[in-house]
Amino acid sequence: MTKILAFSGSTRRGSFNQAMVEAAAKGAEEAGAQVTVINLADYPMPIFSEDLEAELGMPEHALAFKKLLLEHDGFLIASPEYNSSYPAVLKNAIDWASRMAEGEKPLQAYKGKAVGIMASSPGALGGLRVLSVLRMLLGNIGMVVAPNQKAIGKAHALVDENGVVVDEKTLTQLKALGAETAELTKKLTA
Repeated sequence: MTKILAFSGSTRRGSFNQAMVEAAAKGAEEAGAQVTVINLADYPMPIFSEDLEAELGMPEHALAFKKLLLEHDGFLIASPEYNSSYPAVLKNAIDWASRMAEGEKPLQAYKGKAVGIMASSPGALGGLRVLSVLRMLLGNIGMVVAPNQKAIGKAHALVDENGVVVDEKTLTQLKALGAETAELTKKLTA
């Protein structure tokens, strides 16, 4: 069975991006994938530094995050837009997991794996600008980024008080992205 890891680049309580990636995860599950949804807030990591890595090795949470990436065939990632780019917490997690352990191939956690990307924001553009730089980053580390992507504007009006996407149109779009990512992942692992 295809395994997909879903997470957002936000650690904020009540994150709209976490709500969006959870909705997309339902679409991947409906398409037959086994999906694990995590929150990066549960994996706090120091800012990556080769000096820190040389002195202390890979931090426990970075190692746990990388292990999850290695165990999954593909990913769903939702990212907020911070000054037209992705947040430091997302880039930092990606950087830690890119470090090569003994016996691994370069970028083993990422190379050749499918990823579906999305963004959301209370603003009208929905984080659209982050998607181009996120697509470039993920492609540069060897991932196959799904052709479709979603930028969800006015996100605050699309979720309920429990952080669940309740807008039917948005839910349909996100589930379709999740299903497309699951299908792409299946093709790449066949």
